[in-house]
Amino acid sequence: MALIQCDFYSDVLGISSSMTVILPQKAHTQIGMVSNAAQEKHKTLLLLHGLSDDHTIWQRRTSIERYVAPLGLAVVMPAVNRSFYANMMSGGDYWTFISEELPAIARSFFPLSERREDNFVAGLSMGGYGAFKLALNKPEQYAAAASLSGALDVMTIKQREPVDFRRIFGTGEEAEQLPNNLFLASSRLKASGAPIPQLYQYCGTEDFLYPDNVRFHEHAEELGLPLTYVESPGDHAWGYWDTYIQHVLEWLPLDSRP
Repeated sequence: MALIQCDFYSDVLGISSSMTVILPQKAHTQIGMVSNAAQEKHKTLLLLHGLSDDHTIWQRRTSIERYVAPLGLAVVMPAVNRSFYANMMSGGDYWTFISEELPAIARSFFPLSERREDNFVAGLSMGGYGAFKLALNKPEQYAAAASLSGALDVMTIKQREPVDFRRIFGTGEEAEQLPNNLFLASSRLKASGAPIPQLYQYCGTEDFLYPDNVRFHEHAEELGLPLTYVESPGDHAWGYWDTYIQHVLEWLPLDSRP
């Protein structure tokens, strides 16, 4: 595997940004690793961080590089600060950045596939929200999305993180509208008749975000969304996310695994 740290200028944000990228590499003599890579453009997982973290966190807290090595899967991990993947009321246009600019920039740097069936998105906590936000609002771009302990009901942030909430969503009107409201986005997508990405949702039953996840699960069931729902004893901690990102990788529709 090739591990690349990139700093680049974002026209959307008007500042420099960063991402960590794992690229597949065929190798036969790496100790303890089985590595594969396609000869053509790579299937790609966009892997998103949580509120307190950055583009380096998945590599530092899990063995994501080792987990994806045999799959021939590229992983793009961008930095979005404390933005909730939104066009902020007081800050940058991070929704436009993550949904439009970043994929184009990453594909200009690296041989990444543009095909919907080759693109997936996952994340934890704030990043779990971001993953479902992308899948439900940009279903033409992603075949599957996974949320681990996701902050799926942004209106509850108003009670937990009031300063961040005001900075991101203002008084709350923006949080209740598209693309920020996942309940509204999923209902609109279902009504549209467009192809719906496969969804995977995990949360621990002791997690402070568990009630948010139960509400979204019930909503998804009512709509008949293609959702795999998993819960287990657990809280908001990396031990669970390190385990369940492996389950997500097994679940992803990588039909032509190396």
